[in-house]
Amino acid sequence: MKKKFLLGLLIVCGAIPLYAQTDLLKMIDSIAPTPKHDKITAPFKTTRLVNLQTTQTEGKGILDFRIAHRFSDAGVASNGGVHTLYGLDVLSDVRFSLDYGITKKLQVGIGRSVQMENVDASLKYKIIEQTTDNDVPLSITAYEIASITPEKSSQFYSGTDSAWIQKNNTILNRLTYTTQIILSKKIGRISLIVAPTFNHRNYILSQVNTVTNGSHSRAEADANNIPALAMGFRIRITRSFSIIADYFYVMSAYRKNNTVHPYYNPISIGTEIETGGHVFHFTLTNASGITENYFIPNSPDSWVKGGFKLGFDISRGFSMGKKADKLKPWDDAK
Repeated sequence: MKKKFLLGLLIVCGAIPLYAQTDLLKMIDSIAPTPKHDKITAPFKTTRLVNLQTTQTEGKGILDFRIAHRFSDAGVASNGGVHTLYGLDVLSDVRFSLDYGITKKLQVGIGRSVQMENVDASLKYKIIEQTTDNDVPLSITAYEIASITPEKSSQFYSGTDSAWIQKNNTILNRLTYTTQIILSKKIGRISLIVAPTFNHRNYILSQVNTVTNGSHSRAEADANNIPALAMGFRIRITRSFSIIADYFYVMSAYRKNNTVHPYYNPISIGTEIETGGHVFHFTLTNASGITENYFIPNSPDSWVKGGFKLGFDISRGFSMGKKADKLKPWDDAK
């Protein structure tokens, strides 16, 4: 009887500290902070690949100055070759731009291009950011750019009836817009982008492309609205060197198989090099213009026919004010 009593007492006494330990662990768990969903770092080194915007925005208080340069066609079949030093003697487009981070998520920008003398203003907002634990699997950013061309009316309205011009010549005709929703995913050293895109021009020259399919023909007119789907990638080779590329699939029946005004979807590839706070892009692209408002509706050059152009971009950030983010907010080492 005494043995049973002692055995029961030992069991009860042993259970008390176990129960107390379990209860203490529950209490610790209840007051422990919720695990933090860290955001991924350095999905892209800059706010742009070649022609395609990335989901990155400038940090708060960071002013980015960028010079983008496109030479002319390199191939002989596209009037390039040795006599133009494979396009290096001729200018296709140059753009100077300033982008400023108002907050960590909101960026504004202005720029000026040679093509059509376009002056543009842009707005970019980071909606959500991918996290390291994939609690948020994607980064999503909205981008809008509007441009106006001040070029001479004789150039801008070339091919238009003079009576129509006198009646309808307004500044609104000179405006063009592009809207993008940019989605990106970083997987190790690779960052992928898909961007549904919509381009709108207030004024277009009335033109028709007769498309023949077998024994059937149909007339497709140019349109003010042009949808497109852009995609691209960045592959980090080293901390300061990456491969970049992008492609725009433009959905326009007028531009498909157009023999009078040929059109080829913009496709680009290049390298990205960071050194001393500068980011350099050396690129090849068949897009003659630099901004979306120009190269989406106008891309007449073919890679197959030597219509690719050497280009380079130089980007430099400046920290504006004491409360600005660090000058290099994206660290590829992480």
